[in-house]
Amino acid sequence: MNIHEYQAKKLLAGFGVPVSKGEPVLAASEIDSAIDSMPGPVYVVKSQIHAGGRGKGKFKELSADAKGGVRVSFSAEEAKTNAHEMFGKTLVTQQTGPAGKQVNRLYIEDGADIETELYLSILVDRETSKFSFVASTEGGMDIEAVAHDTPEKIHTIAIDALKGITDEDVAKLTAAFELQGAAVEDAKTLFPTLYKAFVESDMSLLEVNPLVVLKDGHLRVLDAKVSFDGNAMFRQPQLADLRDLTEEDDKEIEASKYDLAYIALDGDIGCMVNGAGLAMATMDIIKLYGAEPANFLDVGGGATTEKVTAAFKIITSDPNVKGILVNIFGGIMRCDVIAEGVVAAVKEVGLNVPLVVRLEGTKVQEGKDIINNSDLNVIAADDLDDAAQKIVKAVKG
Repeated sequence: MNIHEYQAKKLLAGFGVPVSKGEPVLAASEIDSAIDSMPGPVYVVKSQIHAGGRGKGKFKELSADAKGGVRVSFSAEEAKTNAHEMFGKTLVTQQTGPAGKQVNRLYIEDGADIETELYLSILVDRETSKFSFVASTEGGMDIEAVAHDTPEKIHTIAIDALKGITDEDVAKLTAAFELQGAAVEDAKTLFPTLYKAFVESDMSLLEVNPLVVLKDGHLRVLDAKVSFDGNAMFRQPQLADLRDLTEEDDKEIEASKYDLAYIALDGDIGCMVNGAGLAMATMDIIKLYGAEPANFLDVGGGATTEKVTAAFKIITSDPNVKGILVNIFGGIMRCDVIAEGVVAAVKEVGLNVPLVVRLEGTKVQEGKDIINNSDLNVIAADDLDDAAQKIVKAVKG
């Protein structure tokens, strides 16, 4: 689960992390009062969407030379003008794709007197099976570009989960950031506090870009991106209200109600598969034969007819889907349950696109019999390679 910057900062501030004073704006009518409550004279107006690159983004409705989704303003009136111009508009960044995202929330933040910008993140490092800090002196920039152009400027410090963050770890981070003076003392408190927030809140990512050294020498978290481990949300019920459903795909929201692993993609072949590995292989072979998958969908090993029916309805609700491939290898999952769900869904919502079904494994003959006796216009496939070729051919006519 992702949250907005203003929510992340409020969460971090609760742990004692230094952040700038700020006010969220959830409606256009709140803009003027939010700005008037800030001390000024410098205000930063920030679009709140679940995507990076906001500062360099462009609004669809505004001219090409209009400023981006993060704007520094030097008077209250300028801040109000910027905020009213941005609110409700569609912001396009490198991470949103061409469709962009509508700005339904803003964050009005007090300006900061910045000396140096740094990059810091904490993440789950799958190579070491540890939590790791990633540190760079190149803050405020695209970290992927830094990694590509100057990888020596990125430092990774793995943390032993049993020991937690130690004084030695803090010293390594301090050296990586080349901190001096008051910032060194701040680091002794800030880095352990960020680690505590990460672990206790079940975060999967905490990114601070930039972490700044102010002209008075102290550290401050100037931006914050937080993602939580969805599998741990049962331990974090207090975070449920932070979820912004307007930032999520409607189909993904519906899938979560049935505990389906669904991710919308940009292609035109809908996929229903059991098992994440097989789902990835199915997507790969669709691309191999020259088409693009419209989704990742793993119905899981314990799917019921109800869940399969819901999955099929979610796939067919995507207007980009021009064909559907059902690929089931029945181990724990039974082929007859999949077949019953497909038949029930088609009877309920209809079938207006080609459907290829490949079944193999537990109760496979029963599953094939259900499909064959249903009078559905289904293209049968013997194996995954055959199924992929048939659905691509059917979609491409």
